[in-house]
Amino acid sequence: MKRPYLVVEWNDTETEAKGWLVIHNLVSGYAGGGIRMHPSVTREEVERLAKAMAYKYTAGESSTTGGCKGGISYNYKAADAFDVLRRFLIAMMPYIDAGVSLGSDLGTRYDDVLKVLNEFGVGIPLTKSMKKNPKVLKGIQEFDRLLGTQIDDFFLNDAVTGYGCAFAADEAWKFKSGRHGATVVIQGFGCVGASCAFKMHQMGYKIVGISDANLLVTCEDGLDIAKLIAHKNGHGEMNPAFFESSYTMRPNTDWLDVDCNILIPAALEDVINGTNAHKVRAELVVEAANIPISTEGDDILKQRGIDIVNDFVANLGAIRFYDAVIFGLIEPTPQAVIDDIEKLCRKNTYNLLDHARKQNRYQRETGFEMFAPTVSDLLEV
Repeated sequence: MKRPYLVVEWNDTETEAKGWLVIHNLVSGYAGGGIRMHPSVTREEVERLAKAMAYKYTAGESSTTGGCKGGISYNYKAADAFDVLRRFLIAMMPYIDAGVSLGSDLGTRYDDVLKVLNEFGVGIPLTKSMKKNPKVLKGIQEFDRLLGTQIDDFFLNDAVTGYGCAFAADEAWKFKSGRHGATVVIQGFGCVGASCAFKMHQMGYKIVGISDANLLVTCEDGLDIAKLIAHKNGHGEMNPAFFESSYTMRPNTDWLDVDCNILIPAALEDVINGTNAHKVRAELVVEAANIPISTEGDDILKQRGIDIVNDFVANLGAIRFYDAVIFGLIEPTPQAVIDDIEKLCRKNTYNLLDHARKQNRYQRETGFEMFAPTVSDLLEV
């Protein structure tokens, strides 16, 4: 399964937008993954993301779902971004109707995806056999209901991935016998970065730096995470009008220059790469974003002895939420969802670091072996 099962290219008829659907593998004819929208999106990136999703479903202990991804090369802040997303989904509708379950990722919102799917009577994508399964249909009703619930003032779907990353970071830091109150820098402040920051602060960590699309804000004494979240805009960007006088604003490109114990990239791909990996000051990098470290960046971190927690181990919260509720694996309550994600993220993180230590290997290599997908079925027709 080194190559994707299917790659479909789309060219918008009304803008210069270009997009791709990549199915890395199918399990019982089913695959899941989000749609990313950003001007930098490429076919190669979407293929890498789909492969990461296949590993993520394995790490999420899924026996029902393979990995796929959608990607659109377009400005997600543009006034017509939703219209572009809608036309992309229409183009991919034959695959969606067959059971390719597309959700949201960087630059898109799940409620916008569902709005389009509901417009065409699709709802949550299912295979033909799943559409006839009463247990699955009941799970969909519970999932729809849970999407409207909240935990810690976050909508549940906006919290699950960030919380999972925080649990993974905490487990990794404890594995390393790190001190209490360790310092953290987070790159990206959308749903994942914000909820991760909140949960880590709640667990006693000191968030000393956060960067978003516009700026980096730092404070040696720790940032007021709740206040930053309360005043961020819809694009996940912070509002300097609400910064404390003790905060320092810097260019967002300076995020690797901040001293910290734990570094959490939570936005774009390849942000740690061959040109800047030597600047990482943390002892631990937890991948809250998908593929945030390039191959060249990995080589440098490995040589420097910096530990990582792979993306498909740390940020599986959203896919586990979906699978666990849709297929009836847990009680359909917000706290049960979070408890299930915490248990899985902590277990996988501990096993990853333990195996890597015993084998004296870099965690990336160990993780690829531990969570390699083994099933590649066909579309259900």
